[in-house]
Amino acid sequence: MNKVQLPALLKRLSAIVIAGLLSACASTPPQQDLSPSSDRNALPRAWSPTASASAQPAAFADTAKPADSAHPVLEDSLQPGVAIDLNEARASADLWVRLRSGFAMPELENDGVRRAETWYSSRPDYVQRMTERGGRYLFHIIEEVEKRGMPTELALLPFIESAFNPQAMSTAKASGMWQFVPATGRDFALKQNIFRDDRRDVLASTRAALDYLSRLNKMFGGDWQLALAAYNWGQGNVQKAIARNQKAGLPTDYDNLKMPDETRYYLPKLQAVKNIVLAPQKFSLNLPAMSNHPYFLSVTLDRDIDVDLAARLAGMTVEEFKQFNPQMNKPVMLAAVTGQMLLPYDNAKTFAEALAAHRGPLASWTAWTVTQTMSPAAAAKQVGMSEAQLREINKIPPRMRVLQGSTLLVPRAAHRIEDVSEHMAENASINLAADTPPLRRISVKAGKAETVESLASRYRVSSVQVAEWNKVGVKASFKPGQTVVMYQAFPTKRLAMAKPSNAAGKPGQAAKSAPAAKTGGKPGAARTVAAKSGGGASPTSSSAARQMSKR
Repeated sequence: MNKVQLPALLKRLSAIVIAGLLSACASTPPQQDLSPSSDRNALPRAWSPTASASAQPAAFADTAKPADSAHPVLEDSLQPGVAIDLNEARASADLWVRLRSGFAMPELENDGVRRAETWYSSRPDYVQRMTERGGRYLFHIIEEVEKRGMPTELALLPFIESAFNPQAMSTAKASGMWQFVPATGRDFALKQNIFRDDRRDVLASTRAALDYLSRLNKMFGGDWQLALAAYNWGQGNVQKAIARNQKAGLPTDYDNLKMPDETRYYLPKLQAVKNIVLAPQKFSLNLPAMSNHPYFLSVTLDRDIDVDLAARLAGMTVEEFKQFNPQMNKPVMLAAVTGQMLLPYDNAKTFAEALAAHRGPLASWTAWTVTQTMSPAAAAKQVGMSEAQLREINKIPPRMRVLQGSTLLVPRAAHRIEDVSEHMAENASINLAADTPPLRRISVKAGKAETVESLASRYRVSSVQVAEWNKVGVKASFKPGQTVVMYQAFPTKRLAMAKPSNAAGKPGQAAKSAPAAKTGGKPGAARTVAAKSGGGASPTSSSAARQMSKR
């Protein structure tokens, strides 16, 4: 097989690059029609490789290349200057052999390893799915591990963490192949906002995980077992366990530390997977063949593009496309911050051909900053979409208002045609507040046998609210005569009917005109003893407003 030849259609493009660096010369992007009536998006676009600094970006050109021009050679954009030849001996080598040759961690032999081996070997279908899915990403991970001089066992960690599912989400909110929790992800520059979650990004999360593992290895004196225990349990917990053993005069190695069962079983599972990779036939398992070349290539993204359109141009389903680009939280990829998309080798070529033939806008969505606090219905009307659609695409729960300064994803229109700016894409957030009437604080005296539930029922609020206002449990009781804090909606209708002269002449009139709690002369009934203006806000920040950063 010769070096990969692009279809004849690509001869007509001055320097279209698919997913790796093409050796053809680049040309200046032509000017696009910027009028709203154009069938193109308003801004020029170019699709080029993630190349070295000296390389020029490729772009569309209307002139055909000379017939005698050499076909460009496809290169791996993650390794600029290294051409891909699928017939090359190195490329056709067994990736499993390369993986095994880099194993360098101490062997672990215990009952946990045997238990994990039995678990995997009794589930051949699961192992098959897991290893086939891992085959999409293993070459890249092994490349990165070897560049750092790390043992290649670390490339097996996603088998343990997520079964190589880049969209995996744990109950602890850990996400992605490498299972970063939000805080640790932010520590390692994995952006998480309404547009994207880099914990799911294949390239970014791999970089962050190896950075983290490298830091942990140095922290624990080069002991990979302690480093891996810290990756699972947290570095602070491992350090405390070591300190306890030191104080007790006990050894501080992995085998002698007291740790949770999950962490104790973490390394045995990794060792079991390692043993299966070393000798799958011993466990009556088959590993899928994997060649020693990239499964995916990267395409530089310099225009916003809808996810479903990108998938269609690449000849993939949206679900398949998201296996390579799982970091997207919205149905549009933003060029300002996404940088590149990953595509399987063959689909990258398909994408380039289809993109060249595509006429029409690339993105049907854009971002809009809310200029004043408003209801979702008002926001939807302003941007020309249904309230239901606005709520669904922006994940706005019922009975919430959108606060000023929030960023919403909305349809493009004649006056909203530009791609989303880098500043907006990096800092976008949605801030919501409960859509409730202004509240005022009142104090009541608890009657005999008064409880949180009885007061909640009488004032038509939830028991959770009453408990929160008074910092007690929802099943709590109050002593007779105890002062209890409650909140009520302002009697707006009563205030609107008051005569201006009375309101002006008697400052306290509005508060006094509020209906008092009914006592009925019954034992246990609460009595209103004071009323204070709540300033029109909810009594607690947790119930009034919350910030949502959708992943």
